[in-house]
Parts: sequence; structure tokens; C-alpha cells
Amino acid sequence: MHGYQEQGMKEAEQYLEAHGIKPTAVRLLVWQEASQQSETFSLADMERWLINTERSSIFRALRLFAEHHLLHVIDDGTGIQKYCVCRCEENHHINHIHFNCRQCGRTYCLEDYTIPVVPMPEGFRMEEAEYVVKGICKKCASA
Repeated sequence: MHGYQEQGMKEAEQYLEAHGIKPTAVRLLVWQEASQQSETFSLADMERWLINTERSSIFRALRLFAEHHLLHVIDDGTGIQKYCVCRCEENHHINHIHFNCRQCGRTYCLEDYTIPVVPMPEGFRMEEAEYVVKGICKKCASA
């Protein structure tokens, strides 16, 4: 293993441990790949990137990362669950907007745009909110 790869593995181990996750070999592979992504990705994408890793192992790692708020789980209405690395400040992960382009199919995290406050009836307590805007992204609109 090259020095920079070894350093990256150590950082990934420390990061997972800091978030209460035991850094197994599969989890480290999945986290390293996920953390390099700047856009959303699906389980199928991760399978393509990690061709020697079992689908069920990848799925369990992604689910664990989502439970520990390292990943956002996005239901963008396409029927394919997507993920993106949480780069939000603490507790911000529950209230930012996602945008799904109907032309290219990409889903973007719009981390600088928050979901408007939704008033809840008395006795109700909101824990999560999903907000997906659908339309045409900037890249597709300019093509």
C-alpha cells in the first residue's frame, strides 16, 4: 500500500471510530469510496465502484453510515434510494433541500438551502423532513 493510501485508511478508521462505528475492512472500503463523491450515488453505483465486494455488505455499511448521520438517504421519487455524504453542521442534516433533474436523473444536495419551517399540530413532533424539488438542473438547462 502506498503511503498516501495508508494515510487515507488511517484517517478513515479514525473518522468511523469517532462516530461510533467499528472500522471493518468492508466499511473502510465503502466509506473511502463514498467520501470521495461530490454528488449523490446509489447502491448500484457503489457496486460498480467496488466490484469485489458483496452487495449485501455494501448495503449494510451504507445503512450503518446513514444511521450514524454520515450519509443522507434520499428518496427523490425515482424509485432508487440515493445517498450523499453528510457535510452538514450538527442537526442540519434533517432540513436541507435536494434537487432531482428530470432530464439527466442526477440528484443534488442543496446544502445552502433549508426546508422552510413547517408548523406542526399540537402534540406532533417533527424528527425528519424530506424536501425534493424536481426540474431541470443548470447543466441540462444550458445544453
